[in-house]
Amino acid sequence: MSANIRFGFILLAVVAVIIYMSTFIVHERELAIKFKLGEIVEADYEPGLYFQIPIINNVIKFDSRILTMDTPSERFLTVEKKNVIVNSFVKWRITDPKTFYTSTGGDQRRAIARMSSIINDELKGKIASQTMREVISGERAIIMQEVTDKAAVKIEDLGIQLIDVRVKKVELPDNVSSNVYRRMATERQTVAKQFRSRGEEQAKQIRANANRQREEILAEAYRKSEEIRGLGDATAAKTYADSYNQDKEFYSFYRSLKAYDSSFGNNQDIILLSPDSDFFKYFKDSTLPK
Repeated sequence: MSANIRFGFILLAVVAVIIYMSTFIVHERELAIKFKLGEIVEADYEPGLYFQIPIINNVIKFDSRILTMDTPSERFLTVEKKNVIVNSFVKWRITDPKTFYTSTGGDQRRAIARMSSIINDELKGKIASQTMREVISGERAIIMQEVTDKAAVKIEDLGIQLIDVRVKKVELPDNVSSNVYRRMATERQTVAKQFRSRGEEQAKQIRANANRQREEILAEAYRKSEEIRGLGDATAAKTYADSYNQDKEFYSFYRSLKAYDSSFGNNQDIILLSPDSDFFKYFKDSTLPK
């Protein structure tokens, strides 16, 4: 290979390096700041290819996508001076790279530390004005929205947009949990006793109703049976009377036979009567009724 060709390759390589060092690309997911000897000269870059002067200029890029910050669990006091342990996460992104760089030095860890401090202060103030029930219950979403709105105003000064603050879980210290569980158990037992008491009261009413209806049914049945028995007795009496009127002598004889049968049914029976008593009328008179 001749010296000219080698020189040509070297020249091309040098030119390529100069072009590489003189250009930079900003992607859709990036924000960029260009410095001139350590001083910011431009920060509003759209996605595309840009030029810079090597050594004199340098570029710093930041991620413009939505980022997630997991905050460590923090202990807060409610309005009743009871401890709750809150574990949350934050959605955020850099919107103003120049402000972000000047306020945090472009250090994402410093930015996260400052955001955590601001959000914890807002959480502390908000939870301090709420009851434990409100913090744990469905009203938690409203609380977190208010925290997000207030913290977003302060975090905006860092060149950051606070998108959302969400609670992953709210826990109680062990001693508080035990007290809460005991109280909940007591409340449930109280409610259970109330239900049982109402049930027993309703059962008594139902039994009393059933007993009353039973007595009414029995009384009505007895009344109807007495009416039927009375009608039967009346019919029987009328039948006997009609029979008696048809043959009074035979009827008298028949009744005497029934009386004899009842009186002498037992061998040990003893009857003391006068011989001329009407009871022995048909014993003395051999003439039977026809």
